[in-house]
Amino acid sequence: MSLRERKKQRTHEAISNAAIALFTDRGFDRVSITEIAEAAEVSRRTLFAYFHTKEDLVIHRFSDHETEAGDVVRTRPEGQSPLAALRAHFLDGLRRRDPITGLNDVPEVLALYRMIFDTPSLTARILQFNEGAERALARALTGTKGFPPRIARLAAAQIVAVQWTLARDNHEMIAEGMSAEDAYPAAVAAAELGFSLLENGLPAGSGKAPQS
Repeated sequence: MSLRERKKQRTHEAISNAAIALFTDRGFDRVSITEIAEAAEVSRRTLFAYFHTKEDLVIHRFSDHETEAGDVVRTRPEGQSPLAALRAHFLDGLRRRDPITGLNDVPEVLALYRMIFDTPSLTARILQFNEGAERALARALTGTKGFPPRIARLAAAQIVAVQWTLARDNHEMIAEGMSAEDAYPAAVAAAELGFSLLENGLPAGSGKAPQS
């Protein structure tokens, strides 16, 4: 990178780190933009040049993952189905304790997830993030054999929903006191089940209402 680009990256990181530190210490809603700008030693105008909303100061930590599923589909090995590629990628993420899978017990990651789930505006913003992930995955699926546009959109919505549900369940296991190592077998089993349902469909069931 050029000197200018490196400087911009350092400023971006300084603002982000200052914001996360303040949010973790005092809570998202109790910290003002002015306080974040002062802690990062930048002006409010500079802060908004890097982050358009207060919520973006948190959700940007996931930004690299917004197009990840679509990238996995586009770069999968020849002969491998999109779903098989996504399954293998998610399982690899569990092995690496990738924070996006929820299977990570690093205190900073736990605090970030907790803040998102405890703050309505951040929860709403992560849903927008998931919608972006759906669109990126749908674009990658469209044109793949067996995925005309409508099926691609429906498949992308289901896949992103399953992955996010798995991540949230993994986080909840760890938030309740399990280590990532102890939670790993259950996380793998849940992922296998989730991708099996995506591949084979939901069980038909009996069609009868459950007995009370």
